[in-house]
Amino acid sequence: MNVGIIPARGGSKRIPNKNIKPFAGRPIIAYSIEAAKVSGLFDKIFVSTDSEKIAIIAKEYGAEIPFMRPKELSDDFTPTVPVLLHALEWMEVQGISAKFACCLYATAPFVQAEHLKRGFRLIMRKRISAVFSVTTFPFPIFWSININEKGCLEMFWPEHESKRSNDLPEAYHDAGQFYWLDCKKFLKTKKIYADDAYPVILPRYLVQDIDTPEDWQNAEVMYEIAKEKGLL
Repeated sequence: MNVGIIPARGGSKRIPNKNIKPFAGRPIIAYSIEAAKVSGLFDKIFVSTDSEKIAIIAKEYGAEIPFMRPKELSDDFTPTVPVLLHALEWMEVQGISAKFACCLYATAPFVQAEHLKRGFRLIMRKRISAVFSVTTFPFPIFWSININEKGCLEMFWPEHESKRSNDLPEAYHDAGQFYWLDCKKFLKTKKIYADDAYPVILPRYLVQDIDTPEDWQNAEVMYEIAKEKGLL
């Protein structure tokens, strides 16, 4: 059995009601639910939430809300891992056995079913602990600059100052869309960033972190352009 788990708490402060706020005409959580459904990979799609409003909307778009997330896992400081562990441990108690789980973030409107499928094929074929979405940094990280305690600029890696960008290795960051996990291994290690994790590399035009109202506006513009050009 494969299960999709979408964490979606109700207490967002910088963007109120962030997980159900309309994005390009639909609640933003709907995009993750729809991608999971279209992929055809999941026997169950759960939303882990502490909010009745989110639960109602998630159900409207086809997700299940088999439990309400406890308050101690719903504050501003709770990371993803404890939320996933809670969901998987709840499933074990209920006698629901999943071999693979995929965490999809609720604010990932660019997530695509084809990328979920690619991740699933990887975790199946490689027999690894985790697969997750990444994308490249738009600028060489080895030219990163720090502002020191004197207010002056200094390079983190001054040894790379005279190198061309073509001579520097590509660097990647978490795209914040999905994480495929081998349930048995994850329950044992409690780590998403496993030592044998593999990437699904996404183009930068399909990645936008959404933490602020400005991020939200940028994401909507990117989404509309990508849709217009047939990239979604």
